[in-house]
Amino acid sequence: MTEFSLHNKTAVVTGGASGIGKAISLKFGENGAHVCILEIQLEAAQVTANEIIAAGGKASAHQCNVANQQEVQAIIDTISEKNNIDILINNAGIAHIGNIEKTQESDLDRLYDVNIKGVYNCMLACIQKMKNNKNGSVILNMASIASSVGISDRFAYSMTKGAVLTMSYSVAKDYINDGIRCNTISPARIHTPFVDGFIAENYPGQEAEVFEKLSKTQPIGRMGEPEEVANLALFLCSDQASFITGTDFPIDGGFIKLNG
Repeated sequence: MTEFSLHNKTAVVTGGASGIGKAISLKFGENGAHVCILEIQLEAAQVTANEIIAAGGKASAHQCNVANQQEVQAIIDTISEKNNIDILINNAGIAHIGNIEKTQESDLDRLYDVNIKGVYNCMLACIQKMKNNKNGSVILNMASIASSVGISDRFAYSMTKGAVLTMSYSVAKDYINDGIRCNTISPARIHTPFVDGFIAENYPGQEAEVFEKLSKTQPIGRMGEPEEVANLALFLCSDQASFITGTDFPIDGGFIKLNG
């Protein structure tokens, strides 16, 4: 356990059973939080929750489609009956590759439902509970470097992540007097199972070559690791970060500032 303790805090983590979300769930569990994992697949959420419990932590698994407002509200109501919700991590998200001409209306709608409306649904449900917390609360939304700079062939994805960034600024402004802090993390390319699957599907037989090429798009020369994002999330959600709100934190190996 680090000095950034989340002891006696309850954290809701969407998409908390894989990739960055799983790393955050495990890290928060290690550091004292009761982690409530929201996932579209209950079995995956339960596996991660069981890992946290086996390590001596507290966790629960909840099946949830974040795009469904009624479903989100019902789950948040259920969680809050037993515990104050102190932290919300909006991590659930989906991707799309293509410029505007290669983006169908259905692609736009699909990404909007999860990446924008899903974040809205979860923030709305949790803020109603967080306003009653006397010791303050934290919302941390997963944005992207695509929120701030142009990325080739990411038209729809960039749209959604730009919205996450500006929604977060708005919430930080509107609820500062309610003791709710709201920040974002903007990762560059992080080495997750999604990346490995994408390479294997689209570049069969060239996996090593493509992996190296993608790694070098970060000036630091490699992809980030999910645990590195989790470490940043842990700090931002701890009491040691109590003076930080309305801020985006790139974790990008120098991508935004050094690619030029």
